[in-house]
Amino acid sequence: MYAFDGITMFHLAAPLLVFGEVGRQGLATGWDPVVWTQDGRGIRTVEGPRVEDVSGPDAVDDADLVVLPSWPTDLPATHDALANSIRAAQARGSRIAGLCLGAFPVVDTGLLDGRGVVTHWGAAEQLARRRPEVKVSAAALYVDHGDVLTSAGTASAIDACLHIVRSHLGSAAAATVARNLVVAPHRDGDQAQFVDRPMPQPGGVGHLGPIIDWALAHLDEPLTVDNLAAHARMSRRNFTRRFAEVTGTTPARWVLARRLDEARRLLETTTLSVGRIASACGFSSVVTFRQNFVATYATTPTSYRQRFSLPQK
Repeated sequence: MYAFDGITMFHLAAPLLVFGEVGRQGLATGWDPVVWTQDGRGIRTVEGPRVEDVSGPDAVDDADLVVLPSWPTDLPATHDALANSIRAAQARGSRIAGLCLGAFPVVDTGLLDGRGVVTHWGAAEQLARRRPEVKVSAAALYVDHGDVLTSAGTASAIDACLHIVRSHLGSAAAATVARNLVVAPHRDGDQAQFVDRPMPQPGGVGHLGPIIDWALAHLDEPLTVDNLAAHARMSRRNFTRRFAEVTGTTPARWVLARRLDEARRLLETTTLSVGRIASACGFSSVVTFRQNFVATYATTPTSYRQRFSLPQK
């Protein structure tokens, strides 16, 4: 985790907390967060407290993941030494994560030229002007290309870090970390980070809470927009609009994501056949299930199970 004078304590703490929790919960070994600075000296956070127990840039040499948790708000150009460290780490096979304004130094390296990138919505236009070669999204929570990930502002850094845990250790491990941190275990990367309109009622889902609970309990059934709207006793148009306000995505995309979430859980925790899982999660056929699974996770259900299945008691 790269730190600099003036970094906020939250931005630095978010990845330290998520990744450190992996080890504290005994979910895996080797997840040992290290804070480093360009000169190996301590830094003062913007809130005032200092962070003294830091390493120098050689900490990157054997890092599996290099995190840029933020960047100074005046958005200075990335100095050559840091840019070279990031590029060298990626070339060695390390994963790179630029969280919030930390997307700026990552983009400055050129590693994301021609690819999608996200940062805090308030800095999206500046990032697009700074590096026209990248495709800036002003809405997504995070964008992951496998080797390089960027995330939106502040709290979405936790979503991105949980996504990294999930991609390496499976959804059960990510859910364990999230449960201990008392945060949502999974928000899709393409869920909206910012909606420029009044927020939903306190409590998050307001009037749609019951229909969301109902849909989650009936994933094995057809969940068309008309079906959901009817259960919500709303017009299709009003339901679609309100659903997007609450979840940041369309009903169809939300349902697909929840079906795949449940499929991963069943692959990890049961011995049900792929066909039974496809049916239980509401997919019309095994072929459709596999196609959607591969398109989303770049692996087959069988391969996912082999990697992430939990020991059966």
